[in-house]
Amino acid sequence: MKRTERRVVISGLGPITPVGVGIDAMWEKSCSGGSAISRIESFDASGFRSRHGGGITKDLFNVRDAVPKSYRKATKVMARDTEFAVGGAAAAIADAGLITKAAGDGVPTIAPDRMGCHIGAGLIAADVDELTMALARSVDDDGEFDYATWGEQGMSNLTPLWLLKYLPNMLACHVTIIHDCQGPSNTITCAESSATLSIGESMRVIQRNAADVCLTGGCDSKLNPMALLRQQFAQRLAASGDDDATAHESVRPYAHDADGTLVGEGGGIIVLESLESARERGVSAYAEVTGFGAAQSDCPDTVGMQFAEDDPGLESAIRQALRAAGLEPDGIDAIVPGGTGIPAVDAADRRGMKAVFGDRLVDIPLILPVPVYGLCGAGIGAISICLAAKAIEQQRLPARINAASIEGLDAAAAEARDADLRSILVFTTNLGGQSAAVVLSRIEEDS
Repeated sequence: MKRTERRVVISGLGPITPVGVGIDAMWEKSCSGGSAISRIESFDASGFRSRHGGGITKDLFNVRDAVPKSYRKATKVMARDTEFAVGGAAAAIADAGLITKAAGDGVPTIAPDRMGCHIGAGLIAADVDELTMALARSVDDDGEFDYATWGEQGMSNLTPLWLLKYLPNMLACHVTIIHDCQGPSNTITCAESSATLSIGESMRVIQRNAADVCLTGGCDSKLNPMALLRQQFAQRLAASGDDDATAHESVRPYAHDADGTLVGEGGGIIVLESLESARERGVSAYAEVTGFGAAQSDCPDTVGMQFAEDDPGLESAIRQALRAAGLEPDGIDAIVPGGTGIPAVDAADRRGMKAVFGDRLVDIPLILPVPVYGLCGAGIGAISICLAAKAIEQQRLPARINAASIEGLDAAAAEARDADLRSILVFTTNLGGQSAAVVLSRIEEDS
C-alpha cells in the first residue's frame, strides 16, 4: 500500500461555541435557526464599531471540568484560547469513544506514540488587567511610558509564568500533556485558516502512517479589547447597533450591502483517525477526509485586507482539494465557505468559487456559520468542518441566517432541510491571504 492511500476519517467532534460544548448543542442550534450572537459582556465595548459577538458564558463552560483533578492547578496559566482547546479536546475524545491518560485508569485506546496533535491558534491577546500594573510602573517622571523603566521594574509586576500563558503553542502543549499525545505535534498560526491547515496536516500525518489518531482543529477568542481593536483597525467589523435582538443581522455574507463581521470565540477539536483503526474499534465515523489543498493569495496591501482581483489563490486551494479527493467540481453537494460578511474577503470567496464551479455555483447550497456564532478567528475552520461532518452524517443541511436574497449564490436565509450529501467542500480565507480547503465525503462502507 502506498502511504498516500491510507484513508482518514472523522471519528470525534468537539466544537466549543456560544451555545456550549459538543456537537449536539451546536447542531441543534444550527438546525433550529437563530443566532448565538449577543452583547459583549466581558468588557466595555461601547467605544467599538460593533458591541456584539459570539461569547461563551461561564455557565456553559468551565475548563476545570475538562481536565483531571491532578491537572487543575495548571488551568491558572491557561489563556482563554487554551481553555477552549482543552475543553474541545475532552469533548472530541469522549465523542470518539477513546480512552487516554486523562481517564486516570484503564489502558489507552491508542498507543501514545501513535497519537498526534495539530492545533491552530491565533494571536493570543494578553489580559488587559494583567498588564495594567506592569505598565503603570513603567512611566518616567513626566508620566510617559519608558522602555528602560519597563525593563527594570515594570516587567517584574507580571507573574513569572506570564509568557507561557500567551504563547500560541500552549493550546497543543496542554492538550498533548493531558492526553499523552506522543506522536507528531505542531501549531499553525494563520488567522482564520489556522484550523483548516491544521486538519490538513493531521490528515497527512495519518496518511503517511506516522500516527493512527490526531487531535486537530483550532480555537481562538476575539472577545477582548486587544483582539477586537485589531479587527477594528483592519476595518473588518460591522456596525451592530444597540438592538441586541437584531445585532446578528449586521452579518450578511455575500450580500450587496454587507458591512463587515462580528467576532466570536471558540472553535473546536476534532479526532481524525485512520479508517482501519476506526473499524477495528467498531466505531462509526462521521465522514471521510478525502481532500486537502492550500495556497497563498496576492494581497496588494501586503497585510491581507484586500485580495488582488485576478489572484488564483483560493481557486488553486479548492482545485487541489478536489484533485486529492478524486472529484470533479460537479461532485460537490454543498460548500461551507468563509462567509464572513467582510466585503473584500467575500468577494475573493465568490471569485474563487465561481472560477471552479462556474454556472453551477448558484445551485450549490452554502452553509454559513459566522452569522450564527461569530467569526472565531483561528477556530472558525474547526466549527465549519464540524458542521460539514455532522451534515454528512445526518444527510441534512442546517438552517441559514442571512439576507432574504443573495444574487448568484444559494446563500440566502433558509430553514434546515434534508439533502443528499455525498461530498462537502469547506474552505477558509484569512487576514494575510492564506487559503485552505478540505473535502469531506460520505464513507462508503463497501470500499
